[in-house]
Amino acid sequence: MADLLLTGAAIATVDAAGTEHATGHVLLRDGVVAALGPGSAPPALRAGDVRVVDVAGCLVTPGLVNTHHHLYQWATRGLAVDEGLFAWLTTLYPLWAHLRAEDVEAAARAGLARLALTGCTTTTDHHYLHPRDGGDQLAATVEAAGTVGLRFSPTRGSMDLGASAGGLPPDSVVEDVDTVLAATADAVRRHHDPAPGAMVRVGAAPCSPFSVTPELLRQTAQQAAELGIRRHTHLAETADEEEFCARTFGRRPVEVLEDLGWLGPDVWLAHAVHLSDADIATLARTGSTVAHCPSSNARLGAGAARARDLLDAGVPVGLGVDGAASNEQGGLADELRQMVYTARLRGGPTAMSARDALRAATSGGAACLGRSAEIGSLEVGKRADVAVWDLTGLGHADLDDPVVALVIGPTPPLRLSTVEGRVVVEDGQLRTTSEQQAVTDLVAARRRLLGRA
Repeated sequence: MADLLLTGAAIATVDAAGTEHATGHVLLRDGVVAALGPGSAPPALRAGDVRVVDVAGCLVTPGLVNTHHHLYQWATRGLAVDEGLFAWLTTLYPLWAHLRAEDVEAAARAGLARLALTGCTTTTDHHYLHPRDGGDQLAATVEAAGTVGLRFSPTRGSMDLGASAGGLPPDSVVEDVDTVLAATADAVRRHHDPAPGAMVRVGAAPCSPFSVTPELLRQTAQQAAELGIRRHTHLAETADEEEFCARTFGRRPVEVLEDLGWLGPDVWLAHAVHLSDADIATLARTGSTVAHCPSSNARLGAGAARARDLLDAGVPVGLGVDGAASNEQGGLADELRQMVYTARLRGGPTAMSARDALRAATSGGAACLGRSAEIGSLEVGKRADVAVWDLTGLGHADLDDPVVALVIGPTPPLRLSTVEGRVVVEDGQLRTTSEQQAVTDLVAARRRLLGRA
């Protein structure tokens, strides 16, 4: 793979100092950022087998990091569109119970392709639903990520509290604790790579307080510590969840997780919408991180997370698309704008800046996934995960601040993106797989699923 030298663009490094260059250069070599700086690239950087790309008029940023998703849901977009979370879930659980691994692979490939085309270079996936005759669906998502070429942090999700025991999901899609632990250990053995620059890292992810038992949470926390993997779950997404925890445990959702040993620097939490001041202080004290999903929360009417308050308290916040069945647009770049707007609806025009949102989508996401030393900012020695946004068109031509153009303006075309230095998107087109084939396979998967249901 030839070295890649990007020249002539504005650069937002999103490093700790917030370094930016009005015009600069970035050299990608052997999977890492080998050089970057202001102005023209020194002649020595152009020597040898180097592909030089003039990206004048563009903005170079770190590749975006998606911290919460359910890729299988891409096959069920547009259903129960006027329901809140609990009614939406109870409508779709019986449909999802018919998923097979081939359906999940097609849905994941489509969802990952959409993420890639909107600047995402690293994503997680929370796959918590495992029908008994559905095949190895987590492996299907790993295969899809390899095809599209994104860095991937899948989580082996789980549910063990079925409707007959007072939970929300039907009994047909829940598992017992021993099955979950064995499957998680197997997923780590087969897919997890702890090495620097790894393309796949596996986590453990019991679904939510209303679909898992305290015993599952306790045992997965212990197992994750033994395996050296991160933990993920939904938390405080809706008022319904808050009421469930009060009724079932006599505690708030954050208190339930802390009681069960499910907060800490190895934990990232999806949504965290309904938080008290004490809850935010607890997350900060325990070093937990939050995946903020503004579009999904708005789509389901769940509420607006207190992202500004979390950041001010020192809680790292990343951005999440969430499942495409609760966020049909499915792209990551739009979430930057949504984060700004949601925060300003709560706190006024100074509550969230464009640069705050870009940091959440990059270095904040890296913190959630435990990869701050490798991704999330453009710095020499970090992985060569880069997004190049074209700001030369009608939508951005008069926006003097390129970061504002990216975040507040129309989502720009993606001129180029790389993962580990490999080109994934160029001139708005996937270079790793066929977008049209992804569409064809997705439509076929959806028809198969609806036919079974």
